[in-house]
Amino acid sequence: MKKILPFLLSFLGIFSFSQQIESFETIFSDKISIRALEIYDNKVWYSGTDSKFGFVDLKNFKNQKQIQLSDKKLHFRTLAQDKSSFYAINIESPAQFFKIDKKSLQSEIVFTDTTKTAFYDALHFVNDKLAFTFSDADKDNNLKLAVFKKGKWSMFKNNITLNQGEAAFAASNTNIVSSKNYLWIATGGKASRILRLNFKNETFEIFNTPFIQGDSSQGMYSIDFYDDTFGIAVGGDYTKQEANINNIATTNDAGESWQIQASGQNAGYTTCVKIKPNSKGKEIISVGDQHISYSSDFGKTWKKISDEKGFFVCEWVDKDTVVFAGNKKISLMKLKF
Repeated sequence: MKKILPFLLSFLGIFSFSQQIESFETIFSDKISIRALEIYDNKVWYSGTDSKFGFVDLKNFKNQKQIQLSDKKLHFRTLAQDKSSFYAINIESPAQFFKIDKKSLQSEIVFTDTTKTAFYDALHFVNDKLAFTFSDADKDNNLKLAVFKKGKWSMFKNNITLNQGEAAFAASNTNIVSSKNYLWIATGGKASRILRLNFKNETFEIFNTPFIQGDSSQGMYSIDFYDDTFGIAVGGDYTKQEANINNIATTNDAGESWQIQASGQNAGYTTCVKIKPNSKGKEIISVGDQHISYSSDFGKTWKKISDEKGFFVCEWVDKDTVVFAGNKKISLMKLKF
């Protein structure tokens, strides 16, 4: 009995947890790599490789549409939206800022960055009138940040100089996020730090983190904040995807200090993290291209809920539904709590 009981309890625990996934279905397949998603009008919208942009209707999966934003084979890793339009920026120079009308899906280029170092990592709308996007540093290692304000894009003047070898990862369009009072940017590489912009005085502060860093492949890949104070960062090393030391951290003081969580006790390299809406930060889902993981205690402990491979980005559709995208597919997961 002593031998059977631990095995039985372990089995029941695994079985019970597995019931959190009610269904998991691929709703879109194509020769494409997707690293940016938006939810609008009961549809999941995506941008990806080969200039592809489109949607899948979440109520009728057969209702899909895809267009090409350019005759050139541009690669997009960013996507964001305001009330009337989507915006996407191709990686590499020249970086073209595309504006796509939500009704007609007609697109136009509204801004272009022709500098050789242009490589935009993430794009984020704070509200309908304010947005930010940041690129790899310029030749002098200065932070390159563009802002959408008064209906136009322009470069945002700042005095931030990044460390040598400090950059960012265009992994899932989620290493930039905002709350009511702040905008946060997560860097990686030789240094992995948090850059925090205060909206009230439009000044930046920089905070060091205990996150894994030092090599070009290491650092924070994705961040999310529930409010002005609580946030989470995930990442690791894409060349050592099983490594799970110092690759998850949380903050309770608006990003000024970070506490490592679940070091050595998580599924490894992670490219996207999303806090469940209305959960106060308690419930969180994350994805890397080797796993999907879930936390129900503010990121302190994690359970791998799927071994599905090839996903890079995720987004909550509602409190029970998450959409995932990545290599050649978009999938929808229904969770049962």
